[in-house]
Amino acid sequence: MTTATTYSPTQLAALIDHTLLRADATRAQFAQLCAEAREYGFAMVAINPYPVALARELLAGSPVRVGAAIGFPLGQIGVEDKIAETDRAIQAGAQEIDYVVNLTELIEGNTAYVEREMTGIVRLCQANAVTSKVIFENCYLSNQQKQTLARIALSVGPDYIKTSTGFGTSGATLEDVALMKGIVGDAIKVKAAGGIRTLEQAAAYLDLGVERIGTTAGVRIVDALRSQHNTAVQSGPDRLADSQRRHT
Repeated sequence: MTTATTYSPTQLAALIDHTLLRADATRAQFAQLCAEAREYGFAMVAINPYPVALARELLAGSPVRVGAAIGFPLGQIGVEDKIAETDRAIQAGAQEIDYVVNLTELIEGNTAYVEREMTGIVRLCQANAVTSKVIFENCYLSNQQKQTLARIALSVGPDYIKTSTGFGTSGATLEDVALMKGIVGDAIKVKAAGGIRTLEQAAAYLDLGVERIGTTAGVRIVDALRSQHNTAVQSGPDRLADSQRRHT
């Protein structure tokens, strides 16, 4: 089990995509999201395409990246439309793209379509030095379909494959992450998202080797780790310092 001494709060924050994808999100909420991302050092803010330019402005001078969700949350737009949406998001300043696979075509066995869609989006991201993430939305898929999609990803080469949008019937599961990692190994990174709201949950996914966590609860998770570290420092500062040195 990952413990408070495995990662520093800063190291953990750098693995979190700080998320605000609600339809009714306000400018004030985006400003708060970006301020928290700056303060905590989250990897990126995960938002819909429309507020990307606003987020880039709010995060100017910060290492925090801006990510856009494409075809979100259903994935039910055509390849050309998804690619165009990706391009517009990149032109607006998106540095990372999380796109939802067309599950209808995957479930119907049209793997050529799924591969064409993935290739178009991933190649566009690569041409613009933008990180690409493929959202599986595992709650609607059989294990065989998840494996098929992971194998397509191995062929195409996105930066990440991702468990869920957080808007489906369920989110990330440890079983799904293990299955995905079992196919792609270290060739493609895995992002777990959907329903991860506690430090204990985040730790369990990190133990499985995920390299990003998407969550609306990033502040709560990092604060919980800070609290554990403060307790550890009070009870054994030398032991904690030694452990942190081993993991930096």
